[in-house]
Amino acid sequence: MKATVSAVLLALSATVNACGGEHGHGHDEHTHHKRLPPLSPLTPPSRPLEWGDINILHTTDTHGWLLGHQKTSFPEPNYSADLGDFASFVAHMKEVAKEKDVDLLLVDSGDLHDGTGLSDGFPPGGVDAHESNEFLKKLPYDVMAIGNHELYIYNNTLDMHQNFAPALKGRYLSSNVNITFADGNNEAVNVPVGERYAKFKTRKGRRVTAFGVLFNFTGNDKNTTVQTVDDMVKEAWFKEAIKEEPDVFLLAGHMPVARDKWPVVFDAIRAVHATTPILILGGHTHIRDCVQLDGRSMSLESGRYMETIGGLFIPSFFEATAHSYEMIAGWMSAKLDYGKDKNKNITFSRRYLDTNRVTYEYHTRRDNKAFDTKQGQEITKGLQELAVKFNLNFTFGTAPHDFTISQAPYPSENSSLSLFIENAAPVALAINNTRATIPHLMITNSGSQRFDIYAGPFTKNDQLTASPFTDSFLYIPEIPLSVAGQVLPALNNAGANQRRDAVNEELFARGYVGKRYLEWLEEMDRRNDGAVRREAQNLTVGYVTKDSCPGVGDDTLHAPLQFFSTPDFIASKTPDVSRDTAIDLVFVDFIGSQVLEILNQVQTTKTFAQGDVQPYSQILASEVLGLYAQTAWN
Repeated sequence: MKATVSAVLLALSATVNACGGEHGHGHDEHTHHKRLPPLSPLTPPSRPLEWGDINILHTTDTHGWLLGHQKTSFPEPNYSADLGDFASFVAHMKEVAKEKDVDLLLVDSGDLHDGTGLSDGFPPGGVDAHESNEFLKKLPYDVMAIGNHELYIYNNTLDMHQNFAPALKGRYLSSNVNITFADGNNEAVNVPVGERYAKFKTRKGRRVTAFGVLFNFTGNDKNTTVQTVDDMVKEAWFKEAIKEEPDVFLLAGHMPVARDKWPVVFDAIRAVHATTPILILGGHTHIRDCVQLDGRSMSLESGRYMETIGGLFIPSFFEATAHSYEMIAGWMSAKLDYGKDKNKNITFSRRYLDTNRVTYEYHTRRDNKAFDTKQGQEITKGLQELAVKFNLNFTFGTAPHDFTISQAPYPSENSSLSLFIENAAPVALAINNTRATIPHLMITNSGSQRFDIYAGPFTKNDQLTASPFTDSFLYIPEIPLSVAGQVLPALNNAGANQRRDAVNEELFARGYVGKRYLEWLEEMDRRNDGAVRREAQNLTVGYVTKDSCPGVGDDTLHAPLQFFSTPDFIASKTPDVSRDTAIDLVFVDFIGSQVLEILNQVQTTKTFAQGDVQPYSQILASEVLGLYAQTAWN
């Protein structure tokens, strides 16, 4: 799935902006304010963090959400801190680590691109996330790993190689990802986007060997290569890198900690070093998760969109022959005398932190007046200036109420899926379209809608967060409604398990993670009897995590989000014509091969091929909601 704003979108946005100013359909704000205080107070963390010998703050799948979540409908206020607030938090946590004389590392597991206007709202000629990534460079990351969203567009990958990776000074890792480009002699060179691995010492002198591994991704652009994880661990460089035993292996990578290939990397290391501690910081599926592959390792995945900061703490890095503990302002720290028994299990602790100032101030023991650092304030100011530069507060219209992907039934008036395919797409795609009067049925994948829409001003930034993918609309003409009407049910056919599994595997390999994220939300609501718990307890809604690691991982207690299941594919309303009427079957290019396959299954009159597919509109999927808002929400 392509996920960057094209020149066409930007040109059309400029046109819309001009028209809006003249006809009153748009409103150009000159500031992109931080979120207003929530109507209800934020819930503080439930308990202090458990500090240990090695401690890690972990981010992943930030996708440009650097100004925080700015809407007032819950759970958005839970995640209202911006990158400047986070920078202040990290600085204070570093100070606490020094006071305790322990190590604190900052790690990111990839996907900096594609998600908000800060990354995607650049003007023509720009590169996705180039300017927003400048602010991430200012944070003291010890290790960062590449994600699949760094690879959809070649120019983004090249920018990461030439402009971002050097700032990490050998700590931006792409163990199984290469880029090909012309060097100064116009010779083609094929090199890692960052570095294959890194070896370094912590502040306390502990030796770390780190890798940055991407899952088996197949949706990368030309002149980039992703080696499979199974092949990577067979490489001579990998075997050489793990030959020397460090104090800890740090595997930061854009790969889920469950149901993926981390065990392949883990087993390759364990074959050489049976007891060396292994810390895995994963990502990609946008969930909170924790797995222990053995008693001397822990794997952590820390959500998405700057909603979660993961914390990994190792109170007993090596089993000690003697311990002494001291309490410092409610925090537990351990002073260890290291023993030699490396066969005993390590005691780990992990925590999922909501990203807001209440959380940050609680854990750093700073009040509101003492919390902001100079650098944090400068980052916030710089991000706000970038939002103004990109005109992210340009308002298309005012959303009458919240529209959500999974907190409302589909179809319904509160469903953002219904809004997109039943209301917005037919209106937007009719603009300057000579085929608009011909009856049609429009189909897209539900994963094309990436974030909820909240009541109030619907801005350029909201358009990019809700529906960022620049998919094109295609069509096949003269399909009888009796045939076209069978395509959607066949795509969603729950009975064809084998075909559905194959399709889901293909989509996952190309980077689509919506299904796993929604499965997580559904299980969360079902496990907690969501409706009952929301009514019975005085809790705000948010994530309620159950993973396979011991203890409670969530830092702040919540009631689960309400969840309604959604189909993989959605369609516009069936045209009111006879079953024999020839209509246009319209669909996004991302699902083109699947539509052709199904179309040839549900009828035998003709074998359809790619040559039968034509462009339907110049308007891209990422533009649909803005154009609709100008028409319907003013």
